[in-house]
Amino acid sequence: MSDTPFSYSIESLRALASRVLELAQSGGASAAEAEVSEGSGQTVTVRKGEVETLEYNKDKGVSVTVYIGQRRGHAATSDFSEDALRRTVEKALVIARYTAEDDCAGLADADLLAREVPDLDLYHPWDLPVEQAITLARACEAAALAVDARIRNSEGATVSTQASQFIYANTLGFMGGYPSTRHSVSCAVIAEEGGAMQRDYWYDTARAAEDMAAVEAVGRKAGSRTVRRLNARKLGTRQCPVLFEAPVASSLIASFVSAVSGGHLYRKSSFLLDSLGKQVFPAFVQIHERPFLPRGLASAPFDHEGVATHDRDVVRDGVVQGYFLGSYSARKLGMKSTGNAGGNHNLIIPSTGEDFDGLLKRMGTGLLVTELLGHGLNMVTGDYSRGAAGFWVEDGVIAYPVEEITVAGNLKDMFMGIQAIGSDVEVRGSRRVGSILIDRMTVAGE
Repeated sequence: MSDTPFSYSIESLRALASRVLELAQSGGASAAEAEVSEGSGQTVTVRKGEVETLEYNKDKGVSVTVYIGQRRGHAATSDFSEDALRRTVEKALVIARYTAEDDCAGLADADLLAREVPDLDLYHPWDLPVEQAITLARACEAAALAVDARIRNSEGATVSTQASQFIYANTLGFMGGYPSTRHSVSCAVIAEEGGAMQRDYWYDTARAAEDMAAVEAVGRKAGSRTVRRLNARKLGTRQCPVLFEAPVASSLIASFVSAVSGGHLYRKSSFLLDSLGKQVFPAFVQIHERPFLPRGLASAPFDHEGVATHDRDVVRDGVVQGYFLGSYSARKLGMKSTGNAGGNHNLIIPSTGEDFDGLLKRMGTGLLVTELLGHGLNMVTGDYSRGAAGFWVEDGVIAYPVEEITVAGNLKDMFMGIQAIGSDVEVRGSRRVGSILIDRMTVAGE
């Protein structure tokens, strides 16, 4: 196995998963599921040209969930020996015997399990000697520091490569898994002028190293984002349009996903209860879920329960078409799993056509938010209040940086108040969306 980053073959993981299920059934489980995984990686951080941290990680684990009727027990171990597997299964069985019955507990519905597992091109190991990783990190940081003489300090540049593989299996006969990789480069620097300091950063991440931006480009972006924040001002309290830059606009979509996810829905702790079939966004807003994108950072042929994923429109013409449900939450709601145990898969939110400069012009005068701070969201009411930093915009042109402000509103109003979605999409996560312009929010400052 020296030509791979793994210590075990995928066949070995299959055999371990099968053994865990055998032990569970022979111990009295009426149903069981197991996941066997392994991962390894290398992370190098350079600060001021010197190696600050050099980290290698190598881990493995087995988790098992057993059901005795509708009593559930769970246990896990990092030891793959036969004795450890037996003891782990026994612990899960003991827990199940002392757990109250839950009529929604159990494996996923058999008819929803994935029958085919396409290759989504998720595995691209990066043969990166540590010396080369250090060179790349130094080049990234140097590019950031070279942007402007006012950049006088650094939090460092990091280059990371990670690989993992897993097998999920259950007693309904499902067994599937695959290897995947994720690589990243990041940089954060500090600029100073007139005794005031500002910090910003940039990063890129991808399944394959060749899909990432050059490390120098990441460094230059981190440096330019930092310098442009110098001489920031405060704002007086007002109401105005707000443009969320693409990297932070993704958090608005994340809030929507949380609000229409099973846990919040069946606990009745969401501001979007019973929103299926209802208008939540303007008619031009579409949200597509696309689990099968090659090399996608959130691509998956099946979810954490083996349920097949599928392309779907979560929002069509502003109307909610579906929730994000795993098996348990689906049963609580009297519905079927949507294949989202573990989260959403590659949400695509199409642009309304404007690029970033076009959005600034459309906003005219208002606030551009480039950073959000804190977690001021009430999921029950939708009330939203976050610390923010960014830029004041006048006549469609950035006028000056601002800081120490708060943006507030209610997500129901904010979603319906979306005016435009930009084409400036950053493909760095599970939600692909450009900058989002909202018609009016309260901006609290001095």
